[in-house]
Amino acid sequence: MRAPVRAWLTSLPFRVIVSTFIGSVVIMVLGGFLLVSQASNGILAAKRQSSVQEASTALDRMQQQLRQSNSDSTSIYERLNQLANEVGAQAGQYRIVIQGPVSGYSSVGIDAATVPVALSVSVERGGGMYLAPTTVRFTDPGVPDEPGLVVGSLLYAPSVGESYPVYFIFPEGKEVQTLAVVQQAAATTGALLTIALTAMAGFVTRQVVQPVRRASLAAERLASGHLNERMDVRGTTELASLATSMNNMASEIQRQIGQLEELSRVQQQFVSDVSHELRTPLTTVKMATDLLYDQRDEFDVSAARSAELMHAELERFEGLLGDLLEISRFDAGAAVLTLDETDLANVVRAEVDAQRAFADRQGTRLIVTARGNTGAEIDARRVRRIMRNLITNAIEHGERRPIVITVAGNDQAVAVTVRDHGVGFLPSQNTQVFHRFWRADPSRTRTVGGTGLGLAIALEDAQLHGGWLSAWGRPHQGAQFRLTLPRQHGEILTGSPLPLAPLDLVTGGPSGTVRGEKP
Repeated sequence: MRAPVRAWLTSLPFRVIVSTFIGSVVIMVLGGFLLVSQASNGILAAKRQSSVQEASTALDRMQQQLRQSNSDSTSIYERLNQLANEVGAQAGQYRIVIQGPVSGYSSVGIDAATVPVALSVSVERGGGMYLAPTTVRFTDPGVPDEPGLVVGSLLYAPSVGESYPVYFIFPEGKEVQTLAVVQQAAATTGALLTIALTAMAGFVTRQVVQPVRRASLAAERLASGHLNERMDVRGTTELASLATSMNNMASEIQRQIGQLEELSRVQQQFVSDVSHELRTPLTTVKMATDLLYDQRDEFDVSAARSAELMHAELERFEGLLGDLLEISRFDAGAAVLTLDETDLANVVRAEVDAQRAFADRQGTRLIVTARGNTGAEIDARRVRRIMRNLITNAIEHGERRPIVITVAGNDQAVAVTVRDHGVGFLPSQNTQVFHRFWRADPSRTRTVGGTGLGLAIALEDAQLHGGWLSAWGRPHQGAQFRLTLPRQHGEILTGSPLPLAPLDLVTGGPSGTVRGEKP
């Protein structure tokens, strides 16, 4: 049943055709039943009416002949047999059964058991004419039984003052054949109409679905970047209006995307130009600031403090300018990798050693552990920059508690986690931390001079490798960032050697949303 169920769920034409077929079958069955029922009732009613009329006529004729005869009680049986033979020979549509005074029933070719007992009791009790259905049984064993009607009444013999039951048997073989023909015609007509309606539904559905499919394909091509894709407009129907609307929408999307691309290009160029133009005055100002900073011991306290603040802010401004240039290269698609087979654990240890003095000044201890084969095809410079951003971010928000850095690898990927035990953040903010200039607490100042672009650049570097950069956090429980890179560049990641949630916590639920992968 999987294939039909899948076709029902995924194919609109199949659903319409099957629904039409089932509906047609139900309607044809109900209509055929009603038609055959009405035909049967009509034929049987006509048969009953004609049977009663013919029986009344035959009974009157027999009654008249019996009155004209002067038979005594000993010869009345012979007279009844004679009447039965005469009337039976004249009538081709029915047979006669007469209950005589001596030898029981007298009949011509009909078994007396054809007469129902209930009908014979009703006829013997009173006058009138009675009708009942029966199964006609013939005295000839080679003739099969068939359904029929029995009309019964009393035949009076004035000469002896007695009455005798007489029964007129009307076989319904022709009526049964007529009903069989009607049933066969209804079944054949219903089957043909069902097939015709199903075929018509398929044809109509095809006419409707084909333009919709073309619209779907055009929409998919538009979504994949083929902005020049357009639909053919044929006629003036609603489907033609759909095609026209799709084309207008595609043209408007193309125009707006063109405007956005142009605006993005202008913004990227503006950021790049401004960044480059700021290099020269920044270099000049930095040289003067360095000179003042080196001679701050000769100044009074206020001037020395001003020189220190100016030097620190210029350092931060220079870092911000470098990050802006790097972001502009990512936005322009100009960033490229310099790949080499490198041990990720060595890269991480080198960056930790470079940051250890800074961590000591902040009162934070860095702990590094590595397990497994951590060799991979990576750009060591960009991976070190990712680690630099993650470590400095952990130091700033780690509340002077130890930071644990773990490196691991498996057959498909290598990964590194940076775990701090500081302020943390809400689970709903695990993707916002990678936004440019985002802060979990806007009122909190940057204590180590970050630019606000570090995690955004780290995410771009990770994605440039084809990897994941994921974040987990809980308020007052700290945060953990996980970098996962493919062991061979170009391979598609399906998992990570390290879990996203810290192993030292039992969260009791999802460990957070991973950017670029499922939780």
